[in-house]
Amino acid sequence: MTAAPAFSPERSGVLRFAGWMALGLAAALLSSRPALASPQLALDKGCYTCHGKPPRKSAPTFAELASRYAKHRGNTSAENALVEKLRQGSFLGHIDAHERLSQEDARRLVRWIIDGAH
Repeated sequence: MTAAPAFSPERSGVLRFAGWMALGLAAALLSSRPALASPQLALDKGCYTCHGKPPRKSAPTFAELASRYAKHRGNTSAENALVEKLRQGSFLGHIDAHERLSQEDARRLVRWIIDGAH
């Protein structure tokens, strides 16, 4: 008996197909992950100017916001309402910085706050 060659056209096609399937699966998993935020996004957007330590005027710190909104963790409809409320700048009246947030950045920040703002 002779051993099968290490490389064959049939084997190459199967391996190529498996590689593309793995790549497609990885892309699907990454695109379905929840949007993540970090203190860096809040820093980039200037959020710490008002919500840092010490906070500006009566603005709540991120720790206070996290404590207040932790009850909404896992509640998609509450999260959506908070995102819209944030983007409308209606938490404490007209707030330009909130209104300038994109939908995605607002969602990332709301999720970060709901998850504890760590």
